[in-house]
Amino acid sequence: MSTEPVPTPAIGSPSRSADGPLRAVVTGASSGIGAATVRALRAAGWDVTAAARRADRLERLAAETGARAAVVDVTDQDSVDALVREVTAAGEVNAVINNAGGAFGMETVAEARTADWEHMYNVNVLGSMRITRGFLPAVRSSGHGSFVFLTSTAALAAYEGGAGYVAAKAAQQAVARTLRLEEAANNVRVIEVAPGMVHTEEFSLNRLGSSAAADKVYEGVANPLSAADVADAIVYALNAPLHVNVDTLVLRPLAQAANHKVIRATEGLFTGPPEAFP
Repeated sequence: MSTEPVPTPAIGSPSRSADGPLRAVVTGASSGIGAATVRALRAAGWDVTAAARRADRLERLAAETGARAAVVDVTDQDSVDALVREVTAAGEVNAVINNAGGAFGMETVAEARTADWEHMYNVNVLGSMRITRGFLPAVRSSGHGSFVFLTSTAALAAYEGGAGYVAAKAAQQAVARTLRLEEAANNVRVIEVAPGMVHTEEFSLNRLGSSAAADKVYEGVANPLSAADVADAIVYALNAPLHVNVDTLVLRPLAQAANHKVIRATEGLFTGPPEAFP
């Protein structure tokens, strides 16, 4: 038996050839960008666990795509621990996509609702931390590991009425950037994808509370991003060679030149109100 030490792989190289399809976990997978990411990864040949709170939607997505369904609440540590045990028992983990999140309310700081701010921080920031901390040993040991954080262009620029969400997404971005510094030596990539205006079925509705208000966000905007557009960007970053780390990928529709500048067919150049921003 050889006693020679096993060589350590060079940074940016997989430690071995993948034995079968690469495995990914996607949180917030029951709708929107999360569900689209599950579909895109499955189409690209990945083995995917779709994780979210709503079991009925997950089961339909699993039947459609062949993904595994796993119920999780990222704000609950016991739930996250159970997900980690379930997924790691089935094999190695090569990618974790921290997609679970959301925005709630458009109040100014003067009128801020503490419960909304706490919920946004718990889901977007602490949820990402719980998931990342839980899966980090498995992703490290896979030898071909990546974390993706779905932040937002809200992390890049403040806007009126958005302080709670801007703060949460900026904090999530800080977690991703710190993790990249900490884990590069362990051959783990950390990728941030920051979308602007994305037309999904629930994001603006959950934030603004009515279909009419949600529809107005996208009124007159030619071709806002779709969930599939963002999912394609995620898959691109994950399928790049391991030595290629897409640190931060910002994507907006052409009609949104900046957070504060949106072109609408009905109005021409648009600079407000803030509820139209991501």
